Order: sequence, then C-alpha cells, then structure tokens
Amino acid sequence: MAHQRLWAIGFTATVALTGPAAATELKQVGTIEIPGQPMTSFDISFIDQATGRYYFADRSNKAVDIFDTKTERFIGRADGFVGAIMKDGGKVNTHVSGPDGVLFADGAIWAGDGDSTVKIIDPATFKTTAAISTGGKTRMDEIAFDPKDHVFIGVNNNEDPPYATLISTKPDHAVIGRLVFNDATDGVEQSAYNPDDGLFYMSIPEFDKDPKKGGVAVIDPLTAKLLKVLPVENCNPAGLAFGPGGNFILGCQADGKEMPAETVIMNAKSGSVVAVIPGIGGSDMVNYNAKNGQYYTASWYNPGGSVLGVIDAVTNRLVQTIPLGGGTHSVTSSEATGHVYVPVGATDGGDGTIHIFAPK
Repeated sequence: MAHQRLWAIGFTATVALTGPAAATELKQVGTIEIPGQPMTSFDISFIDQATGRYYFADRSNKAVDIFDTKTERFIGRADGFVGAIMKDGGKVNTHVSGPDGVLFADGAIWAGDGDSTVKIIDPATFKTTAAISTGGKTRMDEIAFDPKDHVFIGVNNNEDPPYATLISTKPDHAVIGRLVFNDATDGVEQSAYNPDDGLFYMSIPEFDKDPKKGGVAVIDPLTAKLLKVLPVENCNPAGLAFGPGGNFILGCQADGKEMPAETVIMNAKSGSVVAVIPGIGGSDMVNYNAKNGQYYTASWYNPGGSVLGVIDAVTNRLVQTIPLGGGTHSVTSSEATGHVYVPVGATDGGDGTIHIFAPK
C-alpha cells in the first residue's frame, strides 16, 4: 500500500478553563497484588465492560495478567511474551519489549508484543491461539477495536516511519491494510474508535520534528485510508479516549518544560479544541468513565511527580490530582462500579500493585 503523507487541515482555537470544579473527587479504596516478579515494567490496562475482566500488560512477568473486577482479584496469566528487554546500563528498551497494547475483541484477548506481532489469546484457557506478524522489527504498541465492522488497529510506533496495521477480528484474521505515517517524527500513539461516525482516531505526537505541532489522524477502518488530520498545538498527544457529546480527551505529553503542562479536549465533529485544561500534563494513557462522568489521566511526567488526574467531563475542569509513584502511565475504569484502576510500579517509591480508586 502506498505511504500516506500527513497534512493538517483547518485551524483550532483554544479556550482555557480555570476555577474550581463542582465534582466528586476520588479516594483510594484498595490495591490488587500481582504475583511473580516485582512489577517494574508494564504498559496498557483494559477492562472488558461486559464481563468485568481486567487485562493488564505486565512486561515484568512476560504476560497479560487477568483480574476479576467483581472480586478485585488476580485470576490468571497469559504468558509467552518477550517481556522487558534490557539495554546496556540496566534500563528497559521499550521499543522491543512486550506486551504493550491489550484489549478484548470478538471473544478473544488481543495484545501487541515486542517482536512486532499481535497475539490472540483464548480467554478461557489463557493460551495464545494465533500470532500475527506486522512486519516490523519493533513492538506493536497501542491498539483499538471497531465492534461494528470487526476491525482491529495496532501501531508500530517505533519504526521509522511508524505505521498502523488493520486486521479483521473475524476468524480469518485477514490483514486489511497498512497505513504509513511519513511525517510523524515521534511515532504514533493511542487510537480509539468513535461510534458516532464509525472511524478510528489516532494521536500523532509530532509532525516534521516540531514537538509543538501534533494532531489526530482520522482513519477509515474498512479501507485503511487516512481521511484527515485534526491539528493540535502545544500538546504532543499520546493517550486518546472518547467522552460525552462527541468530545475526546488527549493525554498531552507536554510537561511544562518546552510546552505548558496542560490537557486538551477536542470535538470529533467540528475538529476543534473545546478546552485546554491547565494544571495537568506529562500524560500517557487516558480513560473516560460514563458512570462517574469523568476523564482520567495517567500523568507520569506531570510537574512535581506522577499523578492520576481527574477531570469533570461536563465542565472540562480539573477536579483533582492524586500523587503516585512507580512510573504511573496506565489507567482504566469500570462502568459497573465506577472504580478506577492505576498500576503503580515497584520503582520511584511505588509499591508494585494496582491501586483502586472510587468516588468519595
């Protein structure tokens, strides 16, 4: 497939919202212990809302860990991943480590691995039933799922240039296409499915080596074609999650050094920025919980240290920042209980468990 050149269309205006938010704060109500090796390297969290199963990319144990959010207990492990691959000097080389992205789609667990494969796992036996190569030398990272058309999308964000692979979740697992992002000079990040228009939206941190100019790529799941790019400045977007009214949150990696530590809310239909939220930045994964009416940011590079950010999804105002150690960059939540789950690594003052929060 021909390479796609990214180009930004339109112009966005930003609106800063300040002042106190009349919204419920969270409090910690428990933790979940993780057996095996201390949890020092990890990635994405995902809850299947229909079953209450919580899937977690645990690189320290070379596995996808599975929890029951009804009992908030560990119930099993799907192993066979490459795990945390170390660099000289003892640091993790995330470019080739795995598992990374994880989700539940059409009756199976899908997880990206550090060897450029996506592994498909039987949720009953926790055994891998298929491993699909995406043709790269680095990890398949962030992933998303279109339940209407039964299409999976995953990104090889550490390739040069980075690219996305779209795969059918039907039994044949046919590869629909590859979309290459030539102008994305700092990889590509989280994608999410928008049920309002049936399209994928994907964070692009940086265009043409300018970290202040990023955007959101809009992709047709059926054709693997790039339809347009929604530009966003001074954000360096990573996480993306849809909320109410066709809005979505961007987890801005901007950490207060070259760009203000802020979080951006955009609207998919208009393509414009509807709010810029000061006081929370340096974020990776983000999440929306309809029961609580809140967005959550896993903000590991927020000024002053890693925090869980809580944002009112109606007013788009910052409600709370909860200090956390352990390289906090992953967050998910249960629509059934309103509980929020944040893995906290056994590093930088963290305890290597999953912290559970609930509305006060």
